[in-house]
Amino acid sequence: MSEQRRNQIPFGGRGRGHGPGRFMPVQKAKDFKRTSKRLIGYFKPHKFKLLTVFLAAVLSTVFSILGPKIMGKATTKLFEGVMMKIKGVPGAKIDFHYIADILLILAILYILSALFYYFQQYMMAGVAQKIVYHLRHQVNDKLSRLPLKFFDSKTHGEILSRVVNDVDNISNTLQQSLTQLMTSIITFIGIIVMMLTISPLMTLIVFVTLPLSFIAAKAIASRSQTYFMGQQKALGDLNGHVEEMYSGHTVIKAFGKEEQSIGKFKAINEKLYESGWKAQFISGIIMPIMSFITNIGYVLVCVVGGILVTKKAIAIGDIQAFIQYARQFAQPITQIANIANLIQSTIASAERVFEVLDEEEEVPEATDAKVIESPEGRVRFEHVNFGYKEDEMLINDMNIDVKQGQTIAIVGPTGSGKTTLVNLLMRFYEINSGKITIDGIDITQLKRGSLHSLFGMVLQDTWLFHGTIGDNIAYGRDGATEEEIIEAAQAAHADHFIRTLPDGYDTILNEDGSNLSQGQKQLLTIARAILADPAILIFDEATSSVDTRTELYIQKAMNKLMKGRTSFVIAHRLSTIRDADLILVMNNGSLIEKGTHEALLAKEGFYADLYNSQFSKVI
Repeated sequence: MSEQRRNQIPFGGRGRGHGPGRFMPVQKAKDFKRTSKRLIGYFKPHKFKLLTVFLAAVLSTVFSILGPKIMGKATTKLFEGVMMKIKGVPGAKIDFHYIADILLILAILYILSALFYYFQQYMMAGVAQKIVYHLRHQVNDKLSRLPLKFFDSKTHGEILSRVVNDVDNISNTLQQSLTQLMTSIITFIGIIVMMLTISPLMTLIVFVTLPLSFIAAKAIASRSQTYFMGQQKALGDLNGHVEEMYSGHTVIKAFGKEEQSIGKFKAINEKLYESGWKAQFISGIIMPIMSFITNIGYVLVCVVGGILVTKKAIAIGDIQAFIQYARQFAQPITQIANIANLIQSTIASAERVFEVLDEEEEVPEATDAKVIESPEGRVRFEHVNFGYKEDEMLINDMNIDVKQGQTIAIVGPTGSGKTTLVNLLMRFYEINSGKITIDGIDITQLKRGSLHSLFGMVLQDTWLFHGTIGDNIAYGRDGATEEEIIEAAQAAHADHFIRTLPDGYDTILNEDGSNLSQGQKQLLTIARAILADPAILIFDEATSSVDTRTELYIQKAMNKLMKGRTSFVIAHRLSTIRDADLILVMNNGSLIEKGTHEALLAKEGFYADLYNSQFSKVI
């Protein structure tokens, strides 16, 4: 868990300032070029809007950059008027009319710059959100087409991280960073041009001093990176430890491991402290050093500028304008560096999203896929072979013939292939060879939606969503009426406890259904299956986590639901499946025995040993 948390901590942050966080390492893509090309492909439908955004960015930046130069003219005019008065020139005065005109021009320029900037942001927001909307739509559609093995091979946290965090990262970069990148590049070029028009000599001074500050910063940052990485690792370990201890605090107290837990926390916290203060201290001296070198540059610019003014090589207003440009010169460089880090992180996020989009999908449905209009529930496995890996078969040459209305119990030790059998029946996994038929039709010839609608499932791990109890039961059938919902609850022996709740069927369940007991949740899932009225039922350890009294209620509900339907029951408690029409005994993926309860006990084989082991007394 700590590793997962650590991967979710963004290196480099999202700040636009000059803080030390920007020198921290960022997540990088494995194939930056290919992923970048693919991501840029999403911009093609919006190329004219992007061109408009670019033009708006150019105009907004140009109008803003012209400001200091024009302001310098006002300063020069003011200075000339003051100097003429000091020298006693007859009729000397300050031309306030000229200065007012300059201020008016400046106001118009800055207003136009703001308007174009607003238009740029408005247009880019629309483009970014449409791209991300399209990407999210693709990911959602892809997830619906992925086979169960994809979800079995990935943690929920990893999948959610890709489809939520990574897509959000892309969204934020498209929305903010691209416009900032455009603006920063144009500003950088524009400032260089304006400084060169004022004084190539002073521009050279700025070009010499600025790289020195970045060289010094990089030298210090390379030392701090090691400590930042140590800080992130320690922080991830600490988060993982705290979460682990919090979730298991009852067990920790029961075994008296509080001191051991606290000791481990102190050790990790000490590492975090050591790495943290060193990283912050070393990175904290970056800005003072950069400011020191930059200020030396300003001093040199002022001295050289003063000399040039005395020689009447440039006007004093140009010095003012140049100093403003020099102060602005470092800003776009810093922004471009920050955005470069963000883009690297974004491309890495895009690569992770594209990996999901490139995952192998379910085998496509047959072109002439069939639908069973009046299902009976006859099931056959004919010479079925299956393995999660092609060179390691889990199920070998399985043959089963299930008649309509029969109850089939599947038993065996953990890992014997019981749940796998059900997954194959519902075509969550594709078999390697053989054939599975329902009512004589190969399941590969059926529409998946039609195939899944034949089944009603009641699993050990109940799934209820945030909503009313009535809505959760109605999930079994679209358009179910209130009377049908109540009838299903009554059939599942759930109506009584539902009516004892404050709001009855309108009681809102928590997202995990934690305001109900496990047995109550199980009864709701059975009511949902009853309402669905399926032809085939699957019970996967439906009573394994409830008490004996609740199990009796659930068993009664199950018996009522199973009446007249083909049912597959996976059970560890063998006492619950003694009345099954057929018991399939599995071990290591193979069907080793089959028959009724009495017949299998009479064989005194694997099933008999398994059954007797559950009821034998330990002396």
